[in-house]
Amino acid sequence: MFNQIPGNIIAPIVAFEVNSGGQFENRSRLLLIGHALAAGAVIAANTPTPCPTIAEARRLAGAGSMLDDMVRMARRNAPAQEIWILAVPETGTKGTRTITIDSAPSAGVGAIQIAGETLMVTVASGDTVAAVATAIAAKINAYFNALTGASLPYTATSALGVVTLTPRHAGAVMDGIDINIPVLDGSNVFSGKATLGATAGAGTPDLSAGLAALGDDEFDWIVSPFSDATNVGRYATLLSDTSGRWAWNRQIYGHVFYPLSDSIANLTTHGLARDSRHLSVIPIIASSNAPNPVWQWAAGLVARIVPWLSDGATGNVSRNQTGLVVEGLLPPRDRAGWLDFATRDAFLGSGLSTWKVNTGGNVVIDKIVTTSRTFNGVPDTTFRDVQKIGQLVYALRLFRTDLTIEHGQKAVADDNPGNLHTISTPADIKATFMHSYQRMVMTGVLENAVKAAELIEVKRNIDNPNRVDIYAPIDVVNPLDVIAANAVVYSQFSPV
Repeated sequence: MFNQIPGNIIAPIVAFEVNSGGQFENRSRLLLIGHALAAGAVIAANTPTPCPTIAEARRLAGAGSMLDDMVRMARRNAPAQEIWILAVPETGTKGTRTITIDSAPSAGVGAIQIAGETLMVTVASGDTVAAVATAIAAKINAYFNALTGASLPYTATSALGVVTLTPRHAGAVMDGIDINIPVLDGSNVFSGKATLGATAGAGTPDLSAGLAALGDDEFDWIVSPFSDATNVGRYATLLSDTSGRWAWNRQIYGHVFYPLSDSIANLTTHGLARDSRHLSVIPIIASSNAPNPVWQWAAGLVARIVPWLSDGATGNVSRNQTGLVVEGLLPPRDRAGWLDFATRDAFLGSGLSTWKVNTGGNVVIDKIVTTSRTFNGVPDTTFRDVQKIGQLVYALRLFRTDLTIEHGQKAVADDNPGNLHTISTPADIKATFMHSYQRMVMTGVLENAVKAAELIEVKRNIDNPNRVDIYAPIDVVNPLDVIAANAVVYSQFSPV
C-alpha cells in the first residue's frame, strides 16, 4: 500500500516513499496546580508550563511559593516523572500568625518548626524579648534548606517582642500551615516562653480559566490543593464523560487528586457526597497537627504512585501500592491522627484514600481510591481502585493507536478476497484488537484474553456502512490487597 507513489506512472524510476510502521508511546504527565508568588514570579498565570527541576520551579514560581513546595515534594518522590505546573491567581485575604516572646529565654538554642521545617535560633545571655523576636524574624526570612530546597511559606516582621508572619499567598488554604515549638532531645529555650496566635485568611481561587487553558493537552494526573465545593465541581466538569476530557469525542483523559483536612466525621461526609471515578480525596485529620501543609501531602502522595500508574509497559500500573514510603512527609504529631485499620477501612468504603505511618515513623501509602461507589443507584466497585484508571488510560490509548496504525485511511468491506492492503474487514479489526489485548496480557495490564476473544463483537453498522462497531470487553489485572489465611493450630498432627 502506497500513500505517495501513484500506480499509473510510466517513466522508469526506483522510488521509495517513507512511512511510519507505528510505535506506541504512553507519555503520562503530572500537573501540579497552585499559586506562584504575586510579585517576582516568571510563570504566566493560567498557563500550563513544563517544570523539570526543583530549581526551575523556584525560578518560575518564586522561592517559598506553593508551586515551589509542590514541585519539590513531587520530584523527591518521582525523580523521572514529567511534571508541569499551572499557576492560578490568588483570591481573598491573607491571615497572619504571631509568635509572641512572653519573657526573655535563657541562653541556649531555641527551635521553631514551621511547615515541617525546623529553625534553630541561638539566644545569648542578656537578649531581650525584642532581640529574640528580631532574630526569629530574620531566620524565617533567610531560611533555605540547602539539602531539600525548601523555603518557608511566610515572610516575617518583628516589633516589641512579637513576630508577625504573613503567608506568601492569600486565601483560606494558608490557614492550616502548622507552627510548633518542638520538644528537642536537649532543651528548647523557647518552651514555655512563646505564645502562638492566628487570624484567619479567607477566599478560594477560581480555577475555571486555568482548567480551561489545559485544552486538549494530555495531563493524566492532576494535583490541586483546593478542596472547596465549587472547585471540586469544576474538576468534575473538566473530566466529564459527556463533555469533558473523558468524552468520546476528546479522549484526553485525566484524574484529579485533592487533599482535605477536617474531622473524621466531616471527611466521611465529604467522601460519601461524591461518586466519581475521576476524583480522589487525600484526607488529613485536622486536629492531628500534621507538620506539612496540605499541598505537600497531595503532591508527595500522588507523585509517589504516578510512576507506577503511568507504567503499563512493565505492569507496574496494576500493582498494590501499600507501603510505598512518601519522601519528605512528616507524620502528624498527634498519634491519634494516624489512620488505624478501622478508620482506613471506613474511609475507603466512603471513597477516601488512605495512608499510614510505619514503624520507622515514615508516612506510607495504604490504598489510593477514587470516589466511585455506585452505578445507576446500586453499589459498584469497578472503578474504586485508582489502578483501574491508569490501566484504562493505557489500554485505550494502545487500542486506539494500534487500530489507527493498522486501519487508518483504509476502505471497509465484509471480505477481502484479493488481500488488498487498502481494505480492512471486521475480522481484520477484531484481530488487531485482540493482538493488542494479548500484548497487554503479557505486560500485566489485562488478563483472560481467551474469554475476551469469545465475547468481543466486531460488526459493520447497519445504518452506516462506513462504520464498524466493536463490543470490547476488557478484563484488567487487580492489585493484590488482601491475603487471608486460616491458621489452624494442632497440639500434634494425626499420624494417619
